Amino acid sequence: MDSVTLYDTTLRDGMQGENIFFSPEDKIKIARRLDDAGIHYIEGGWPGSNPGAAHFFDLAQKITFKQAKVAAFGATRRPGTTCENDANLAALIDSAAPVITLFGKSWDLHVTEIMDNTLAENLSMIRESVTHLQSYDREVMYDAEHFFDGYKANQQYALDTLAAALEGGTRTLVLCDTNGGSMPCEIDEIVRSVMDHFKGLPGICFGIHTHNDCAMAVANAVNAVHAGAAMVQGTINGYGERCGNADLTAIIPILALKMKKNCISEENLQKLLNLSRFVSETANVPPVSSRPFVGKSAFAHKGGVHVSAIMKNPKAYEHMDPVQVGNVRRVLVSEQSGKSNIIYKAEELGVNLGEDAVKQRQIVSSIKDLEDDGFEFDAAEGSLKLIMEKLTEQYKSYFDLESFRVVVEKDKERPCYSHAMIKIRVGKTTEITSAEGDGPVSALDNALRKALSAMYPKISDMHLVDFKVRVIDGSDGTDAKVRVLIESRDTDNLFTTIGVSEDIIEASWQALADSFQYKLSMDHKETP
Repeated sequence: MDSVTLYDTTLRDGMQGENIFFSPEDKIKIARRLDDAGIHYIEGGWPGSNPGAAHFFDLAQKITFKQAKVAAFGATRRPGTTCENDANLAALIDSAAPVITLFGKSWDLHVTEIMDNTLAENLSMIRESVTHLQSYDREVMYDAEHFFDGYKANQQYALDTLAAALEGGTRTLVLCDTNGGSMPCEIDEIVRSVMDHFKGLPGICFGIHTHNDCAMAVANAVNAVHAGAAMVQGTINGYGERCGNADLTAIIPILALKMKKNCISEENLQKLLNLSRFVSETANVPPVSSRPFVGKSAFAHKGGVHVSAIMKNPKAYEHMDPVQVGNVRRVLVSEQSGKSNIIYKAEELGVNLGEDAVKQRQIVSSIKDLEDDGFEFDAAEGSLKLIMEKLTEQYKSYFDLESFRVVVEKDKERPCYSHAMIKIRVGKTTEITSAEGDGPVSALDNALRKALSAMYPKISDMHLVDFKVRVIDGSDGTDAKVRVLIESRDTDNLFTTIGVSEDIIEASWQALADSFQYKLSMDHKETP
């Protein structure tokens, strides 16, 4: 089985993406997770470009990684100077990183028009910089920036830049599609041509580094491996400049499961989803549900025909077992659902629908009617479970609303604030409480929490994570129905509930009340 080396550049190239930032401490946490997941090389940043990158390498020196090697990234020496007097090369050496990834110009346009340099001096810069860094007993990789554009513009010169790096002493050449404009067929042809050109030289490892400007980054990286590349550079979740880099969360399972390349163990492959989410949370960027392999929707099924088929054999509508990448199969319930969806979902949520086929069809019909009325249960499984329990007479209410009142006040001296008063019944006890909040929902949440906390102490474990409002049909203006989704979590679970009404406060109450009912049902508390 052919081996492919995985090189992660999330902590450098990924940070060039819009709204992506990691502190040095964040980068250390991510590096540990990358190492634990079996990544071979972790590029930590450009120590000559900013203090944060230099601080990361200071922290990294104190860590013993299980298998990963930390790489520092930087440019060749500047034109007209010596390697010994170049500050960027000195910073690479001072980083103490065991691996240094050096980039240089492969496209004559960049050499002559952008750098105002000569082609001969550029070759000297590449050759001498590699030699200089090799003398410090470091593993030196060469990133041929803009290689594919350079090859198409001036094939011989692009090859000469690679030859200069080899003459300097490196044996790792990474071909970069820096502008992300190459097509898979071009990548395949050029990689094969380059490898054929250098086939007489032993021990050369060719790598690939692609960007996603034409939505081809993953395809181009995979094609390069198919053509013979033995290293893939990319980022977790595809973060990176402009449209991003090649997404390792897609490339890794493709290499391991589809191409049968030796790049990661089965155990580490199952960590991929958690790795993706950890990096997403650290970046404070919501995970993309439709992301292949690790997205929430990657193995989600909505159509009734599809669900009926996967209940018999998942291969009918799944190209792989989601468990292999740490993901799970999900069945969604909506107005497009059939009986199979409801049966599967009920079993998943722990609701017994019984064996009565007529009753099952009635449940399907009732849920579809609610969806037609504006509910969206594929996004609110907490409320779906409660609805199923109500339709099957298994629902247990932990409190019942008698009434609520919300007052919103604003004067010129203080910001807008809200006051809520609620009256609920818990068993035979009536509770009347009031509370303030930053808004109506916050006030209702505080009042309900206050009313229930004495009887249900675990309510304190739960807090609201997200609140979304959507106008279902804007044609009626302010009289239109609104859909409110509330995402909540406790120490162990994350769940979403929903409310629909012409009144945004009522819809918010429905979703809020469901979140408390769902939490209490999970805690198995008995009503006093």
